[in-house]
Amino acid sequence: MRIEIWSDFACPYCYIGEARLKACLHALGAEDRVELVMKSFELDPNCSREVLTKTPERFAGKYGMTLEAAQARIEEISELGRREGLTFNYSTTRYSNMFDAHRLAKYAESLGHHEMYDTLFAAYFADNENLADHRVLCALAQKVGLDGEKTAQMLASTDFSEMVRRDEEEAHSLGIHGVPFFVINGSLVMEGAQPLSQMTRTLADMLAKDGADSPQKAGSCGPCGCTL
Repeated sequence: MRIEIWSDFACPYCYIGEARLKACLHALGAEDRVELVMKSFELDPNCSREVLTKTPERFAGKYGMTLEAAQARIEEISELGRREGLTFNYSTTRYSNMFDAHRLAKYAESLGHHEMYDTLFAAYFADNENLADHRVLCALAQKVGLDGEKTAQMLASTDFSEMVRRDEEEAHSLGIHGVPFFVINGSLVMEGAQPLSQMTRTLADMLAKDGADSPQKAGSCGPCGCTL
């Protein structure tokens, strides 16, 4: 079974959704029967490379909330992540441009380091790193076993930009406006971080019959914001 996943490292539901997917596959004993294909999606392509805002204030302004209400909602989303075993410090994330982080993920994947995706998510939500900072990205690359100097050279170039753009063009052609977005065997769509029980049932059915079904939606993030 092939599962394509469009996501962005600044999206809390993407981190949660990927964790739930892996938990489902483990529960079903299906890790070796599924090919996971990670796809790039930028929620805010025009975002600055510098960290210009604090998450609660940005959240409050974006959704028209009081600061107190924004902080409470951020904590609710963080708790969803913690229930999946993730260290989730959403309120102190450092929001910045994610394009180079996506390029790094593609570069690492080309060298067999698929764990770079989880490393980038954890760096953003657990360690609150600025993922537009090349020094940060090089350190994360070394953490998974990549050569720091070669990674710096890659980041200074335009390498892997085309691959990121191709994923985003494919997302546009499929009408994807929010992430995480899962496409299973090219047919069944799951949009958002599905509840664990529902995701398990869906994957079990697909593993049993490799059939198609209607799209399913849950919490997700798009260019205009996250589902609250």
